[in-house]
Amino acid sequence: MRIVLADLKGRSGFVSKDTVAGGYGSRLRAFSKVTKVYTFLKRRFHDVPSVQMAYLAAIADRAGHEVAYTRGEQVDGDVALVLSSLVDHKQETAWADQARMRGMRVGFVGLAASKMPQLFEDHADFLVQGEPEAAVMRLVAGEHLSGKVISEELPDLDGLPFPRWDLLNDQRWRFRVPVFVRPTGGGFPVLASRGCPEFCTYCPHRILAGYRTRSVDNLVDELAYLCELYPRPYIIFRDPLFTEFRERTLEIADAIEARGLELTFECETRLDRLDTAVLDRLHAVGLRAISFGVESVSAETLKKVGRRPIPQDQQRLVVNHCRQLGIVTAAFFVLGFLHDNWDSIGATIDYAVDLGPTVAQFKWLTPYPGTPLWKQIGPKVHQENWEEFDGFTPTFHHPNLTENEMRYLLGAAYNRFYMRPSYLANYLRIQQAGMRDVVARLDARVAGMHSRREAAEMTRSVTC
Repeated sequence: MRIVLADLKGRSGFVSKDTVAGGYGSRLRAFSKVTKVYTFLKRRFHDVPSVQMAYLAAIADRAGHEVAYTRGEQVDGDVALVLSSLVDHKQETAWADQARMRGMRVGFVGLAASKMPQLFEDHADFLVQGEPEAAVMRLVAGEHLSGKVISEELPDLDGLPFPRWDLLNDQRWRFRVPVFVRPTGGGFPVLASRGCPEFCTYCPHRILAGYRTRSVDNLVDELAYLCELYPRPYIIFRDPLFTEFRERTLEIADAIEARGLELTFECETRLDRLDTAVLDRLHAVGLRAISFGVESVSAETLKKVGRRPIPQDQQRLVVNHCRQLGIVTAAFFVLGFLHDNWDSIGATIDYAVDLGPTVAQFKWLTPYPGTPLWKQIGPKVHQENWEEFDGFTPTFHHPNLTENEMRYLLGAAYNRFYMRPSYLANYLRIQQAGMRDVVARLDARVAGMHSRREAAEMTRSVTC
């Protein structure tokens, strides 16, 4: 049997799928000069191939089937498995319709197909509900899948074959640009665990399956396998909480060192799951970037959405230590929580600047289907186009802000964070006290310019 794996490239803006927003995906369309540059860099360094597709390729190949991979073109085969998303579901279903007209059976996999089957069921022979591996194992063993197919989560992740990147025919990650940490194409995603142990009401990472971890030996075996295939691979750990267990994290670092693996990597985690000793150890074996959620400066706001606040002293400790080590820090911020207003969002933007991560990403609160937040504010949702649930578009009636205000504040967040001298100084890791004093004075002048511009534009931009 010839199995086609379709991970379709987004049509407009920069589209991320797979493990982004739990699998619902994200789409960034440039809405200012700053975000034009941001979008350009995202396309070059964050267009990461799908780890789900790489796992399915390994399962199909292990069972003796031929694997074909596509980012958009129609490919002949017997069965096609299409990676689903919210943000690009119209293209995905159109591709499926064409594939079925060509005689292929088509199934959808991923979070969107599991939680929003109504978007896909008229365009498919089957929909995989849950993590896809168990159902695809039955498919490659000869079972005829049809309709909604329940795919149970696998309790033992060590039993899965390693993802087969060589079968996806995507070599973009081999090109490196010296001034950037990530190579072009983004690197190799790796899942050291699945699910999330936290309880944030707005996050879709925990709504598909429970939290499980792989053994350290199995994980490091995969890293060794990648090192055999590709020289000095760049690894992107896609776990929402890579350093959840301190001792396990240190065991991973020890195993990488013991095996002499030459690699670099990044991870996502919570800042209260890091300390200077762990950072030093991870940096010694290849850590070059971390991403983390700050979300809001208000601890009370975070508590109301089920997120455990992290003391600001701890956040500053980690960010500053990473800067000293040369580790890139990427902070995520969410604007538009139900208790937010103009002033509270302004305070979060100011805190993002003051905290000083290498990069920052600002998104609007999005009520994703299946999350507790969706149950809470579903009646307030006004957006009927599911592709607009992209993280950057207002989708519900906010109690304190108009849609124009929301769009304006998002643009102001990117302008204030990136259009200042200290951003460049932080990126270049300039630490000399004299230079930092000069940068601080220049920042004050630039902040004044931003304030005057915003005051001049506010009435025109917000009330139109």
